[in-house]
Amino acid sequence: MARVKRGIVSRRKHNKLAKLTKGYRGTKHRLIKTAKEAALHAGAYAYHGRKLKKRDIRSLWIIRISEAAKKEGTSYSKLMNGLKKAKIEIDRKILSDLVLNDPKTFSEVVKHSKSN
Repeated sequence: MARVKRGIVSRRKHNKLAKLTKGYRGTKHRLIKTAKEAALHAGAYAYHGRKLKKRDIRSLWIIRISEAAKKEGTSYSKLMNGLKKAKIEIDRKILSDLVLNDPKTFSEVVKHSKSN
């Protein structure tokens, strides 16, 4: 069996890993084994962080809607229940946007939800 020289292949892999772990502290960007492990952990944390970001944004929307609803004299849960009963299908993202950019429209939506 012929001898296989892997110098170029492994160097390429190591360079790719070094590029991924650039800026990490200590041996996490220098040593291949620890850098590989650090990159794997970083990927896992990044994936989890993307999921958390969605939760955080949704909770921000809910907080905005809740505070605006209190100013209109109703609670968040009563507002959402009223919207369902009035068959107004506006999601929390749009309601939050209305609170920030168009308060008059938001107050109209609240009035419609109160009427039912």
